[in-house]
Amino acid sequence: MIELKTSAEIQRMHLAGRFVAEVLSEVGRLADVGVNLLDLEHHVRGMLGRRGAQSCYWDYAPSFGRGPFRNVICLSVNDAVLHGLPHDYTLRDGDVLSMDLAASIDGWVADSARTIVVGTAAEQDLRLIRATEEALEAAIDAARPGNRLGDISSAIWAVARDYGYPVNAEFGGHGLGRTMHEEPHVSNRGRAGRGLTLRPGLTLALEPWFARTTDRIRYDADGWTIRSADGSRTAHSEHTIAITADAPLVLTRRESERPATRSSTAGRLSTTDG
Repeated sequence: MIELKTSAEIQRMHLAGRFVAEVLSEVGRLADVGVNLLDLEHHVRGMLGRRGAQSCYWDYAPSFGRGPFRNVICLSVNDAVLHGLPHDYTLRDGDVLSMDLAASIDGWVADSARTIVVGTAAEQDLRLIRATEEALEAAIDAARPGNRLGDISSAIWAVARDYGYPVNAEFGGHGLGRTMHEEPHVSNRGRAGRGLTLRPGLTLALEPWFARTTDRIRYDADGWTIRSADGSRTAHSEHTIAITADAPLVLTRRESERPATRSSTAGRLSTTDG
């Protein structure tokens, strides 16, 4: 069942979205060479507690996980891209770190993810991150009343093809509102003009994620952390949006973030995020 949100409910989600954006900005600032993932996890726990927010991940127990998730943020390094369990790992120069947070405030949820490079960045890693950022902005632009869900999926897929990256369709975006996962599922690969007609009040988490050379995945022994099957590096970008009668409203935009924009050269883009 798909639940359309009122303007007042979207504003409440926006409050949660601004907090999630603040946390991801802070974690990105703190993540540096020599920092342990568990220190980042504990810092986020403190931010949640001070705000009176709840992590949607704590005790999350879907069919694909192994036992309940007992962390408040997902931290995935290098070839890990989704559901990374914070663990005793010290960040190294050149690591690619994906950070994913869903939080609830007063019963309303927002969900966002970003990927950064710790220390010295390799151009091929920056290119992969930029591709997910550009795909996310293309997806947001397609999220307009009268368009179809397939238009969002197709927009993501088109950017991946331009960059030459394969796309996994097992995990993608989703509806959200009072809970972290609602209908509909939003694939990162699809055909334009197909699927659900988009209407004002629909709230979605859009989350393109790519691995450099494969669309296949494997799980760690922890039953949660998802990696590229061939060990190639990965990146993940996500925003919570609301479809309105006018332009899509991004509920998790970070203050320092400038939306990624295409340049005239395929496979390039300009973006700034402190």
